[in-house]
Amino acid sequence: MVSNSKYFLSQEEPRLDPNKLDLIIRHSLLEDIGKGDITTELTIPRTKSVKAQVLAKEDCVLCGMEVLERVFKIVDKNIRFIPKAKEGQKLKKNKVVALIQGKAHSIFSAERVALNLLSHLSGVATKTREFVEIVSPSKVKITDTRKTMPGLREIQKYAVRIGGGFNHRMALDEMILIKDNHLQVTEGYTQLPKVPKGYKIEIEVENIEEFKHALKFKPDVIMLDNMAVSDIKKAVDIRNSTPFTSHHPMTKLEVSGGVNLDTLKDIAACGVDLISVGELTHSVKAIDFSLDVI
Repeated sequence: MVSNSKYFLSQEEPRLDPNKLDLIIRHSLLEDIGKGDITTELTIPRTKSVKAQVLAKEDCVLCGMEVLERVFKIVDKNIRFIPKAKEGQKLKKNKVVALIQGKAHSIFSAERVALNLLSHLSGVATKTREFVEIVSPSKVKITDTRKTMPGLREIQKYAVRIGGGFNHRMALDEMILIKDNHLQVTEGYTQLPKVPKGYKIEIEVENIEEFKHALKFKPDVIMLDNMAVSDIKKAVDIRNSTPFTSHHPMTKLEVSGGVNLDTLKDIAACGVDLISVGELTHSVKAIDFSLDVI
């Protein structure tokens, strides 16, 4: 079995898989255009060319420039795309992001999908950056989860990295994560499964007793799920104390559940290594962008 763990806490520069990106875009265009843009067909000559600008309508962290360009190019390879801002850049309201030149029919057909994806990805990056900046005095890493929108995981997790966060596992095949439901079925554990070479193993716990039990098995990560801040601090102290330091210096502690901007500082101050936040992808607010013909 070949390890697929390249995503977990990867330090690599964020990049998109072009094949997966094209699948997402083509499906989105099919959904939005249907048999054709009937309004544009009936009102604008097919030979008419226009120039338009994409505008940020609020402050944000920009994410999705490659996606934006690719949407227009898939609709019409002759569209000219001129970037006016950089990926990951902090933008102020009314900043021009890009200029678009080409056939009006093509630009208007691509517009909504292009803006939808740009708005969502910039929302993810902006929210992630907010979390990252709050914990920046510490060494804790902000990570995402698998609570992503169906079909959009590839680009959502990319946006988390643009925002300064890290990716947890991309899919179930990437690492071993033993959760409460696994333990409910197996009625606990006295040993861990044999882990294929190259795979990391993580165990979810919900209280200090479960934590002490999990720590005996020297997993790569222990997830402290929905635990009170006082218990999180206690778990960190146990992990760092004698005799555990001689056996578990590499066991990382992850906090999950109950994490928001109000609780973030207190959790980070406990000395954990990772804080995973579902909010980054499952319910983030989109950033408002517009496309305006000049």
